[in-house]
Amino acid sequence: MSGDDAGRAGPGGSVVWLRDDLRLADNPALRSATDRGGPVTVVYVLDEQSDGIRPFGAAARWWLHRSLSALDADLRGYGSRLVLRRGPAAEVIPSLVQESGAGAVFWNRRYGPVERELDAGIKSGLIASGIEAHSAAANLLWEPWTVLSGKGEPFKVFTPFWRAAQAMPEPRHPWAEPDTIAAPHDVASDSLDDWGLLPTTPDWAGGMRDAWTPGEQGASDRLERFVDEALADYDQRDEPAQAATSSLSPHLRWGEISPYQVWHRMHETLEPDQRRAAPAFLRQLAWREFNWNEYFHCDDIARTNVRREFDAFPWRDASESELDRWRHGTTGFDLVDAGMRELWHTGAMHNRVRLATASFLVKNLLVDWRIGEQWFWDTLVDADAANNAANWQWVAGSGFDAAPYFRVFNPDRQLERFDPHREYVRRWVPADEDRPEPMVDLKATRQRALDAYAEMRRA
Repeated sequence: MSGDDAGRAGPGGSVVWLRDDLRLADNPALRSATDRGGPVTVVYVLDEQSDGIRPFGAAARWWLHRSLSALDADLRGYGSRLVLRRGPAAEVIPSLVQESGAGAVFWNRRYGPVERELDAGIKSGLIASGIEAHSAAANLLWEPWTVLSGKGEPFKVFTPFWRAAQAMPEPRHPWAEPDTIAAPHDVASDSLDDWGLLPTTPDWAGGMRDAWTPGEQGASDRLERFVDEALADYDQRDEPAQAATSSLSPHLRWGEISPYQVWHRMHETLEPDQRRAAPAFLRQLAWREFNWNEYFHCDDIARTNVRREFDAFPWRDASESELDRWRHGTTGFDLVDAGMRELWHTGAMHNRVRLATASFLVKNLLVDWRIGEQWFWDTLVDADAANNAANWQWVAGSGFDAAPYFRVFNPDRQLERFDPHREYVRRWVPADEDRPEPMVDLKATRQRALDAYAEMRRA
């Protein structure tokens, strides 16, 4: 038997193409491949070349490096390894199939328009070549075409979406890790270090290293810590000084934990206070699903107003110095500055503060929401294509179920309400620091924003 024939013996083995699903447990693509039998080549493709694929921001690249490293270590515990390839996926995947002698390729579905078209093309090409190609649902509780109104249309308001989702069959239970993962064929892999995902000159990631543990184990530990230490106090989640949120968003973004695992953990044995708080947390998990629903049914929501009347909105052409004051937390408004500094240091920001900082940029500075979305894309470890853009459009008033444009988050009042003792602010803005004068008048700029909205409506 020739070497090539030996490589294709039995079922021929499988390729598992991972994307935003960097985990071994509750991974349908991986489970299907291991159930099929034969060698399993688990691959991650860094595709920054396919048309329309948005390159990761700097904070996301840092997280990706750490997560891939953790995943490779987990696979090596099975006697396997992670294969890394860089390039256009439409070229890399067929090439890897040929190199490995695989008879099937498995992946978990993506939902963006560009990604769907890319995956469909790869699937068609594989099938035409006699290779099995299978996709599965793994990263959303309800796929976007399953939760629709009575007219068969996507919900544009969250509450009826959530009501309809709750009427759907219970999300499936998560699957355990495979018992075994057969080692892949001897195929080449890139070196993770050669990808240059980590910052070097300067290394600005020290705060993120202190704050996060990327990887599947870090995600599991974070979920259990939330249940044990914070879930009962979830009613305090709007207070940024309190440790009352889950901090699961980056782990969900990278698929180090699945929403199915989180959903069913909220239905397992809980103390009475935890059980009372679980529905409010699950509602937040459903907001994530709602954002993906918006992303699936609309054009590129990172660049296009969902409500097209906002195409006529008269945004200001802000100077770089103005933008830099917002980006680096020197606006003179303590809550905004604390939030932007938290973001720069940790790659994350408390959700209530995200609303205040975004509103300040869009309403008080009258800056196009896309500029803020791009900055968050570059600096958030949890920035994904749906949630980052949809939440910015929500603040701007241009998206699904958007906040009314006249709702302006006054940062001083938000501070009084949610951080009255200034614990959060003191954490990020030292009391002895010389503070700049506020860069705008809140009352005057609120009125300017309302006038601009009225101008848009007239147009």
